[in-house]
Amino acid sequence: MRRLAAAGFVVVALTGCGSTQTKGSATLWITRDRGQHVLAVDRVKAGQTAMQALQQTVKVKTSYGGRFVQSIDGFSGDRSGQRDWFYFVNGYEADSGAADYTLHPGDIEWWDYRSWKHAIHVPVVVGAFPEPFLHGYAGKTRDAAIVYDSQALEPQARALGKLIHAKAVTADEIGDANVLFLTKADVPLSAISSAVTALA
Repeated sequence: MRRLAAAGFVVVALTGCGSTQTKGSATLWITRDRGQHVLAVDRVKAGQTAMQALQQTVKVKTSYGGRFVQSIDGFSGDRSGQRDWFYFVNGYEADSGAADYTLHPGDIEWWDYRSWKHAIHVPVVVGAFPEPFLHGYAGKTRDAAIVYDSQALEPQARALGKLIHAKAVTADEIGDANVLFLTKADVPLSAISSAVTALA
Protein backbone atom coordinates (compact mmCIF):
# COMPACT_ATOMS: atom_id res chain seq x y z
CA MET A 1 0.00 0.00 0.00
CA ARG A 2 2.88 2.35 0.84
CA ARG A 3 4.35 1.83 -2.69
CA LEU A 4 0.99 2.66 -4.31
CA ALA A 5 0.68 5.84 -2.25
CA ALA A 6 4.23 6.86 -3.21
CA ALA A 7 3.52 6.12 -6.87
CA GLY A 8 0.34 8.20 -6.67
CA PHE A 9 2.32 11.09 -5.19
CA VAL A 10 4.85 10.98 -8.04
CA VAL A 11 2.10 11.05 -10.68
CA VAL A 12 0.40 14.04 -9.03
CA ALA A 13 3.71 15.85 -8.60
CA LEU A 14 4.71 15.33 -12.24
CA THR A 15 1.44 16.55 -13.72
CA GLY A 16 2.33 20.12 -12.77
CA CYS A 17 5.85 19.97 -14.25
CA GLY A 18 6.52 21.58 -17.62
CA SER A 19 3.21 23.41 -17.70
CA THR A 20 3.11 26.42 -20.01
CA GLN A 21 -0.02 27.78 -18.33
CA THR A 22 0.28 31.55 -18.22
CA LYS A 23 -2.40 33.84 -16.94
CA GLY A 24 -3.38 36.80 -19.02
CA SER A 25 -3.99 37.39 -22.67
CA ALA A 26 -2.35 38.57 -25.84
CA THR A 27 -3.86 40.23 -28.90
CA LEU A 28 -3.90 38.75 -32.40
CA TRP A 29 -4.04 41.04 -35.43
CA ILE A 30 -4.41 39.79 -38.99
CA THR A 31 -4.05 42.39 -41.74
CA ARG A 32 -3.15 42.89 -45.38
CA ASP A 33 -0.87 45.38 -47.11
CA ARG A 34 1.09 46.61 -44.09
CA GLY A 35 -1.99 47.00 -41.94
CA GLN A 36 -4.11 48.90 -44.46
CA HIS A 37 -6.82 46.23 -44.37
CA VAL A 38 -7.79 44.63 -41.07
CA LEU A 39 -8.99 41.04 -41.48
CA ALA A 40 -9.30 40.02 -37.82
CA VAL A 41 -8.57 41.19 -34.28
CA ASP A 42 -8.97 38.84 -31.34
CA ARG A 43 -7.93 38.26 -27.74
CA VAL A 44 -6.01 35.01 -27.27
CA LYS A 45 -4.61 33.22 -24.26
CA ALA A 46 -1.02 33.90 -23.29
CA GLY A 47 1.10 30.81 -22.69
CA GLN A 48 0.33 29.16 -26.01
CA THR A 49 2.42 29.40 -29.16
CA ALA A 50 1.74 32.06 -31.75
CA MET A 51 0.80 29.27 -34.18
CA GLN A 52 -1.71 27.77 -31.74
CA ALA A 53 -3.35 31.16 -31.21
CA LEU A 54 -3.54 31.74 -34.96
CA GLN A 55 -4.99 28.28 -35.69
CA GLN A 56 -7.64 28.67 -32.97
CA THR A 57 -8.79 31.95 -34.47
CA VAL A 58 -8.75 31.52 -38.25
CA LYS A 59 -8.39 28.84 -40.94
CA VAL A 60 -4.67 28.23 -41.49
CA LYS A 61 -2.83 26.10 -44.04
CA THR A 62 0.80 25.39 -43.31
CA SER A 63 3.78 23.89 -45.12
CA TYR A 64 7.20 22.60 -44.08
CA GLY A 65 5.78 20.29 -41.46
CA GLY A 66 3.37 22.84 -40.03
CA ARG A 67 6.08 25.41 -39.31
CA PHE A 68 5.39 27.88 -42.15
CA VAL A 69 2.09 29.67 -42.70
CA GLN A 70 1.06 29.23 -46.31
CA SER A 71 -2.50 30.55 -46.12
CA ILE A 72 -4.79 32.38 -43.69
CA ASP A 73 -8.52 32.41 -44.45
CA GLY A 74 -7.84 31.80 -48.14
CA PHE A 75 -5.08 34.39 -48.64
CA SER A 76 -2.16 32.25 -49.84
CA GLY A 77 1.49 33.01 -50.27
CA ASP A 78 2.24 33.66 -53.93
CA ARG A 79 5.81 33.23 -55.15
CA SER A 80 5.15 34.70 -58.61
CA GLY A 81 3.22 37.61 -57.12
CA GLN A 82 5.89 38.02 -54.42
CA ARG A 83 3.37 38.11 -51.57
CA ASP A 84 3.43 36.19 -48.32
CA TRP A 85 2.50 36.19 -44.65
CA PHE A 86 4.90 37.98 -42.30
CA TYR A 87 4.56 37.91 -38.55
CA PHE A 88 5.63 40.28 -35.83
CA VAL A 89 5.45 40.29 -32.06
CA ASN A 90 5.11 43.70 -30.42
CA GLY A 91 6.36 45.36 -33.59
CA TYR A 92 9.47 43.17 -33.93
CA GLU A 93 9.88 40.79 -36.83
CA ALA A 94 9.85 37.45 -35.05
CA ASP A 95 13.20 35.68 -34.94
CA SER A 96 11.66 32.26 -34.38
CA GLY A 97 8.83 30.38 -36.01
CA ALA A 98 5.27 30.85 -34.79
CA ALA A 99 5.25 27.23 -33.58
CA ASP A 100 8.22 28.07 -31.32
CA TYR A 101 7.25 31.49 -29.94
CA THR A 102 5.27 31.41 -26.68
CA LEU A 103 2.94 34.37 -26.23
CA HIS A 104 3.37 36.45 -23.07
CA PRO A 105 0.67 38.55 -21.40
CA GLY A 106 0.22 41.81 -23.29
CA ASP A 107 1.92 40.61 -26.49
CA ILE A 108 0.59 41.72 -29.86
CA GLU A 109 0.92 38.93 -32.43
CA TRP A 110 0.55 40.52 -35.85
CA TRP A 111 0.26 38.63 -39.15
CA ASP A 112 0.38 40.75 -42.29
CA TYR A 113 -0.11 39.55 -45.88
CA ARG A 114 2.18 41.76 -47.94
CA SER A 115 4.47 42.08 -50.91
CA TRP A 116 8.11 41.20 -50.41
CA LYS A 117 9.15 42.60 -53.77
CA HIS A 118 11.12 45.50 -52.26
CA ALA A 119 11.82 44.25 -48.72
CA ILE A 120 11.66 40.69 -47.51
CA HIS A 121 13.23 41.55 -44.15
CA VAL A 122 11.49 44.21 -42.06
CA PRO A 123 13.00 44.11 -38.55
CA VAL A 124 10.59 46.58 -36.90
CA VAL A 125 7.17 47.99 -37.76
CA VAL A 126 5.62 51.04 -36.11
CA GLY A 127 2.00 49.97 -36.42
CA ALA A 128 1.98 48.28 -33.01
CA PHE A 129 3.03 51.44 -31.11
CA PRO A 130 3.41 51.78 -28.13
CA GLU A 131 4.95 48.35 -28.57
CA PRO A 132 7.71 47.20 -28.28
CA PHE A 133 8.33 49.80 -25.59
CA LEU A 134 5.82 48.29 -23.15
CA HIS A 135 6.16 44.50 -23.49
CA GLY A 136 9.40 43.99 -25.42
CA TYR A 137 10.01 40.65 -27.06
CA ALA A 138 9.90 37.14 -25.61
CA GLY A 139 8.92 38.56 -22.23
CA LYS A 140 12.03 40.75 -22.03
CA THR A 141 11.86 44.52 -22.12
CA ARG A 142 14.55 47.13 -22.66
CA ASP A 143 14.80 50.56 -21.14
CA ALA A 144 12.87 53.08 -23.24
CA ALA A 145 14.37 56.45 -24.09
CA ILE A 146 13.29 59.46 -26.14
CA VAL A 147 15.76 61.61 -28.04
CA TYR A 148 14.59 64.87 -29.58
CA ASP A 149 16.43 67.55 -31.52
CA SER A 150 14.42 70.66 -30.68
CA GLN A 151 13.23 72.26 -27.43
CA ALA A 152 9.90 72.80 -29.19
CA LEU A 153 9.42 69.01 -29.12
CA GLU A 154 9.89 68.75 -25.35
CA PRO A 155 6.12 68.67 -24.50
CA GLN A 156 5.53 65.84 -26.99
CA ALA A 157 8.65 64.03 -25.77
CA ARG A 158 7.46 64.22 -22.15
CA ALA A 159 3.96 62.98 -23.05
CA LEU A 160 5.33 60.11 -25.14
CA GLY A 161 7.87 59.38 -22.41
CA LYS A 162 5.07 58.92 -19.91
CA LEU A 163 3.22 56.60 -22.31
CA ILE A 164 6.22 54.33 -22.97
CA HIS A 165 7.68 54.56 -19.45
CA ALA A 166 10.84 56.24 -20.74
CA LYS A 167 13.68 57.04 -18.41
CA ALA A 168 16.93 58.89 -18.59
CA VAL A 169 19.76 56.77 -19.95
CA THR A 170 23.44 57.55 -20.26
CA ALA A 171 25.30 57.62 -23.56
CA ASP A 172 26.70 54.19 -22.64
CA GLU A 173 23.21 52.76 -22.05
CA ILE A 174 21.46 54.16 -25.12
CA GLY A 175 22.75 51.38 -27.36
CA ASP A 176 20.78 48.83 -25.30
CA ALA A 177 17.59 50.90 -25.09
CA ASN A 178 14.54 51.11 -27.32
CA VAL A 179 14.88 54.67 -28.59
CA LEU A 180 12.11 56.88 -29.96
CA PHE A 181 13.67 59.72 -31.95
CA LEU A 182 11.60 62.88 -32.43
CA THR A 183 12.61 65.44 -35.03
CA LYS A 184 11.01 68.20 -37.05
CA ALA A 185 13.52 67.61 -39.84
CA ASP A 186 12.47 65.78 -42.98
CA VAL A 187 15.29 63.24 -43.00
CA PRO A 188 15.55 59.59 -44.03
CA LEU A 189 15.53 56.92 -41.34
CA SER A 190 19.21 56.19 -42.03
CA ALA A 191 20.10 59.72 -40.84
CA ILE A 192 18.17 59.18 -37.61
CA SER A 193 19.92 55.83 -37.09
CA SER A 194 23.27 57.54 -37.59
CA ALA A 195 22.35 60.23 -35.05
CA VAL A 196 21.37 57.65 -32.44
CA THR A 197 24.56 55.70 -33.12
CA ALA A 198 26.57 58.89 -32.67
CA LEU A 199 24.99 59.33 -29.21
CA ALA A 200 26.08 55.85 -28.13
